[in-house]
Parts: sequence; structure tokens; C-alpha cells
Amino acid sequence: NIIRHLCACTVSGVSSGVAAGPRLNNNQLYKLRYTTEVLLDRARGSREGSTGYRISSDVAVHLVWRGPSSKDDQLIQLISNVRLEPAAERPEKKNVLHGATTESILGKNKLAALTKPFLVHLKNGKTKAFYSYWAEPATIKNLKRGLVSLLQFQLYSGKVVENDVSGRCTVQYQATQGQVTRTKLLETCKASEAGFTTHSKVLGVSKKSSSVTVFRLEDGFIKTAEAEETHTLAVNARRSAATKVTSRQTLVLVGKDAGPPERAGKDVTGVVTSIDDKLAAVGIAAEKVKSKCKGCPSLLEHWQAVQKQLEPASLSKATAPRSFLALIQSIRKASKDEILKVLKSASKTALPQAVDAVTSSQTPASLDAMLEFLNFTDAKGLVLQERFLYACGFASHPNERMLQALLDINKGKIGSRDIKESVVIIMGALVHKLCLKGSCSLPAVMQAKKLILEGPESTKDEAEVQMYLLALKNCLLPEAIPILTKFAESEVGSYSIIALTALQRYDVGLMTSEVKQTVNRVYHQNLRIYEKNVRAAAADVILSSNPSYMEVKNLLLSIGNLPHEMNKYMLSKIQDILRFEMPASKVIQQAMKDMISHNYNRFAKVGSSSAFSGFMARSADLTSTYSLDILYSGSGIMRSSNMNIYGSSNGAMLHGLQVAIEAQGLESLIAATPDAGEEDLESFAGMSALLFDVQLRPVTFFKGYSDLMSKMFSMTGDPINVVKGLILLTDHSEVIQLQSGLKVSSEFQGGLAIDISGGMEISLWYRESKTSVNNRYSLVVAGNVTVDMDFLRAGVEVSFETEASLDFITTVQFSEYPFLVCMQMDKATFPFREFLSKYESTSSGKIVTSRRSRKQLVPGSEFPLHQENSNMCNKVFDSSW
Repeated sequence: NIIRHLCACTVSGVSSGVAAGPRLNNNQLYKLRYTTEVLLDRARGSREGSTGYRISSDVAVHLVWRGPSSKDDQLIQLISNVRLEPAAERPEKKNVLHGATTESILGKNKLAALTKPFLVHLKNGKTKAFYSYWAEPATIKNLKRGLVSLLQFQLYSGKVVENDVSGRCTVQYQATQGQVTRTKLLETCKASEAGFTTHSKVLGVSKKSSSVTVFRLEDGFIKTAEAEETHTLAVNARRSAATKVTSRQTLVLVGKDAGPPERAGKDVTGVVTSIDDKLAAVGIAAEKVKSKCKGCPSLLEHWQAVQKQLEPASLSKATAPRSFLALIQSIRKASKDEILKVLKSASKTALPQAVDAVTSSQTPASLDAMLEFLNFTDAKGLVLQERFLYACGFASHPNERMLQALLDINKGKIGSRDIKESVVIIMGALVHKLCLKGSCSLPAVMQAKKLILEGPESTKDEAEVQMYLLALKNCLLPEAIPILTKFAESEVGSYSIIALTALQRYDVGLMTSEVKQTVNRVYHQNLRIYEKNVRAAAADVILSSNPSYMEVKNLLLSIGNLPHEMNKYMLSKIQDILRFEMPASKVIQQAMKDMISHNYNRFAKVGSSSAFSGFMARSADLTSTYSLDILYSGSGIMRSSNMNIYGSSNGAMLHGLQVAIEAQGLESLIAATPDAGEEDLESFAGMSALLFDVQLRPVTFFKGYSDLMSKMFSMTGDPINVVKGLILLTDHSEVIQLQSGLKVSSEFQGGLAIDISGGMEISLWYRESKTSVNNRYSLVVAGNVTVDMDFLRAGVEVSFETEASLDFITTVQFSEYPFLVCMQMDKATFPFREFLSKYESTSSGKIVTSRRSRKQLVPGSEFPLHQENSNMCNKVFDSSW
């Protein structure tokens, strides 16, 4: 306390008593010059400079009243005029304010409001009340609050919580002789306008902010105050797509004059009333400002303008996701009735895309509109119902109400069994996202958790058990691990596969010794014989869960005693882990020092099954990897094929895509003998997709011998669609309240138009099978920051877009053994475009814009797989010729 008092005395320069903050002298008028400016640009700057504007004022400040018990209890009056100007020198054509006066831009009423006197109650250097007029526009009051923020400071070092225009924030003070530095810890600020952001860090947006104000003092009051506040927002996956907001405030003492005498009065309230009974304490924190859009089209007009870009034929072009993102912004401002008009007027082909946009908007009105529009009792509405459900699953910031809607749908009558399955599976995804937000104990979440956790044991219906297990795979609840562990040992192969692939998605720290023992029992078949693909899935769980030396050694010892193709698969898996230096590689290297585990007899097994991982893209911001695992039966027919794409950024991981094709019981087609344990399997082929961490409902190509034979003779080779639609990948929205009183609206959105299809062809004549997975997509990511003062608006937008395709084709010739297998993973040449737009406009309708772009073509390529595959492809295509 002694040090604090000494510091305060030194800094304030006041000899009579210790000042806590700024002190004004009686009967004195302080003349100050105040400027505040806001600049918007991309983060690394641009050739044409920032967009933005500056507000300048001449401010007169004097003491109105001082509390009888403390010199630091002061009521201060401020009067100012105002001028508007560009933040930097501009040519006439690029100056939106050229030829305009402050009055013509503000209008008489707003200008009069800005020049009206207002009062501030300071106590010990802190703002206790801000007195102005309720009738004044919120924008004007906020600008006055911004000026008041430069009168609030303390004269000793330390950390304190303060209220000002930015909200309630923790502030660090550093006091030295004649100077005080105030650092506002912006991440602590609690403001009234809450935004939202994407739950995935890989797809999300990062923000860096700082706010520092330096006060230089003279005779206990401000000589100069200089504040600089910056906010940089960047797309995590591409940090060059970033915007920067810079806000500066300067307050300079230019002179002093004789001022009016101090008023008499017992308390602040009485004194304020005596000055003007219309003055009121209107709050220190900023008020919400509703921006009005003049001449903006209605939602229906907007839809009619973009509908053509959202037709299926246009989805591969970047105009589709760009139109999708713009439409979402309009829907978020619309009422339920306006949204229903769009849904009812859309063409049959564009309607699914309208459903994507409305559901992705995630407002109460958009959810109500969808629930009224869709009839879940009608099986014919399957396409629209599933698009709604998938959009819920991909929701960037779902709430309890969305989950409750799915619970209500599940309780009612559902016309399609496929939709019933999708409702429960997507419920799992929503539970996961809500639990990540800390909302695991909400009533709807608790209800959904109970349904999903108890589901697998509540039914004997195979399809329903699978449905609940897939929901568990989505929700990733720690309490689901014992259930999944139990089903991993199931006699039903499909249950085991789902349970094991679900366990693989959990954090390694949750893989208890009990779980590991169970998975090892499955792989080594200690209790019963399992299908090959079940054992392969168990091996994947073991190798990805921080395996022990003995676990790895036992895996290595099993190679050579497995069915032919599984020997080759396990060998390929081990080599892939070593080559790609995955976490398990060190313990594998250690185990391979033992010559019993690692010898020629084990490591020279022939076959066509394989596992391979590689890099799709590597940059400072994002690393994208792929893996292709394929397992065959001894007869040469594909048993399972698994393609995965992962993205990682700053330590965060995203499972972008998984496409798994399963086939079984097809040996009878070529009069071959099934592998051990697979003699009684029903003929089946199907495909399952996991997209952006969300497991979707699997698709069946055929099931049962009669279905297989009918498909065999009608098979066209045309792929079956697995998922098609528009997805809102990135969704970040916030209002940044600047210390100057201005507000910045920040909107970052990423839209993806995607079409994933898969197919399986079998030619008995040529004894050849072909499986294909085709991915077509177009992507747009746009970041927009705007400062809108109602009478003056400035903004900047950074964006990038691309249109690409990725095909994975496996051709198998099984006329002889070892059969020929060729895997191809091709990426076509694709365009990549970047844009930078800036704009300034006035309420009169005058607008100035600038736009720059950069385009490049990224050459296509065939992703490398192992050399053995390249040799095999040459043979396949030679024989085809």
C-alpha cells in the first residue's frame, strides 16, 4: 500500500491527498482534440491501403460537481463538435466522402445529438455512470461512450476488472512517473452480443486481439491519451485468408480556460436533474445497433436470383456454394413465413439445395419452417427429409432445440425406415457437438443419451441394433465404451465392425486395459472365429491405441498363420506404419529386432491386399493425409475397401472423409470356396460414409442372393449416390465492440457443394470386378468484416474458391491366382482463386468499391501408392488391351 500511495502521488502530481485517477480543477475548462479512426484490410496489408474513416472532435471538459467526502468523486461535463473524413488520403473517385459535409452524411438530428452536452460520473478514476438522452440514436451514444473510455484510468499498477463501452473486462495497469499504460485483456471481456463459431478447430477461425492505451499526465489530468486496438481474424486452414481491424483513439490537451463554477448539491442524481431533467444514466456498456438494409431484396427475391446457381447441374461450380452462403445470410434475417414462401416456390430440382440452406441457417425461424414444411409420415419425401437430417448433423453450432426436434420426430410416425435410422444416427452427432460445448446435462441431451445408450440392448432387430451402434459411433460418449467393447465381440460381423471402428475414434487415453484385452481377443480369435474384415478392424484399433511391446509382438507372430490375403494385409499395414512414421512405429521397430517375429518367412507373403498412407497436401497451415486399405477374400473378390482423408491444423484433427465399401458372400458367383469362418455369410455389398466427423446412414448395393442376381443382370455400372448437397463447413459470427464505441461485424463462412458416389461392377464373362468412389466438390470460404454506423459503412472481404474432383478406382482380375489388382487415386487439374474486396458507402446510397483477384491452375496428379500397385496396374491395363 505504501508503494501504491507513493506511485499515485508521483504520477498524479497532486500534492493535496492521493489521487486515484484523473482530477479536474475547479472553475477550469479543459480544451481537448479527439480523433478516432477505424481501418480495415486483409491481415498482411494491400497495395491500395486500408478502407475506413476518421471522426474528429473538439471537446470541452469541465468539472460540474465534486463529492464532499472525496476529491475523486467527480461529475464531469463534455461538449463536442464532430467532423468525418477518410482515414487516409484518397483520389476523388475513391473517396466516398468527397463533396459531402458532416451534416449531409449524419443528418441534422444525429449531428445535433452528437453536439449535445453529456455527463460522466467518475469515482476513483472509474466510470460509475454515463448520462445522456434515451432518445438519442444508439450509434451516437456509443461514440460518446468511446470518448468516455479515455477518461477512465487508475494511477497505480495492478490488475482490475472494469466496465466501459467494451463490456466488463480485466485490465492491467502499469504506472510510471507521469505515464500510465492500460492493457485491456480483450479475451476476458463479457459483452452483451454473443456470437458463435464452428466447433471444429480445423474448419474454424482464429482471432488475435490487443488493446493498449498510453496516458501521459500533467497536473493530475490528461496531457495525451493514445489508444490502439487490433483484431486479426484468420481461417485456420488457410491463414492468408485473414482480415485485420485497427482502431485508434487520440485525445490531446490543447489548452485551458476559465470554466463555469462548481454546482452545489448533495448527490450526483440531484445535480444531474438540476442541469436537465431529461438526462438519464443510460449505461456504460455499448448498446446494440440494428443495421437497416435500404433497398435490399426480400428473401424470395434473393432466392429467385440465385435459384439457377443452386440447380444440380451447377453444384460443381464455385457459384453454387457462394450463392448458398449469401442465401444463408438472408435466411438468418427472415421470418418463418418468408422462409416457407421460398420452400414452396422452389423448383423440384432446386428444392433439396433450398432445404440445405434453410437448415444450415440454424435460426429458430428456419427450424420452425423446416418442421412445418416436411412431413415425416410420408415415405416419398425421403430425399428432402434426409437432406434436412444431414444438414442438422453438419450444423456448425447446434442448440438443444434442434436435438429436441429430432427426438420429437423419432417419437412420431416415420414413413421410411431409412429416415428412422438417419434420425437416430444424426442424433448421436448432435449429442457429441452439444457435449463439446459443455451442454451435456441439458434435458434433451440427457434424453437422447439415454435413448442411444440403451438402444443396442433394447431390440433384436439387426438393422435397429446397427442404427444405435452408428449413433454411438457419432456421439463418442465415454460411457458408451463398455457397450461398444461388448459388441466388438459379437457373433454378428456388422456389429463388430461398427463397434471397433467407433472405438478407434476415441481418445487413446480412454482405451483401458479391459478394452485392449477385448480387441486383442477378437484379433487373435481366442473365443470364436471372426470374419477377416472384423479381425482387420481389431488390428487397426490395437495399432492406433498406443500398443505395448507384447501386443505388437503377438501381432507380428500372427503373420504367416492368417488366411493368405490377411497375411498380406497385416504385412502391408505394418510396413505402412513404419514408412509413414505413425505413433506405433517406434514400438514396432523395437519388436522387429526379435528375429522370431521378423523373418523372411513372415515378411515375404504374397497377395493383393494392401494398406497405404500418403500426403495429399502439406502447408504451414494444414496437413492433409489419405489412407487406402483394401482386403480381399482368398477367391479374389474384394472383402472391404476403406478410403480415409484427414486434415490437421495446429494440433487439431478432422476426419474429413471415410468411404468404406464392404462385400461378402460373393464366392458362389465364381464357384470359389469361402475363407474359414465366412462359409455361411449372406450375399451383401454396401457402402458407408463418414463426412467431417459425422457418420452417415450406410447405403446397400444389394442384400441376399436373389437381390444380387437381379442387380447382376441390371447392373449398368452407374454409381449410387451416397451423399449430395451443400454443407456449411465454416461458420463464425461475432460483433467486436471497439473501445472507440464503433462496432465491427465479423462473418466468416465456408460452403461446400459435394457429390460422393460409389459403385461396384462384377463381370463374370471377363472375371473382373471394379469398385469406384467418386468425389466432386466446389468450395468457397469468405471472411467479411464491416463497420456500420448507420450513416457510414466500410468493409473488407477476403475469399478463396476451388472446384475439384477425386476418384478412387479399384480393378480386380480374378481369372488366376494371385489375382491382379490395380488401385488408382486421381485428382484432376483444378482452379484456385483468391479475392479481396473493399467497400465504403454512405446512407445516401453513394458507394465506392475495389476488387482484386488472383487465379492459378493446380495441376492434377495420380496419388502415389506402393510400387507393387504400379507394377500390377501395368499388367491389368496390358491385359485389358
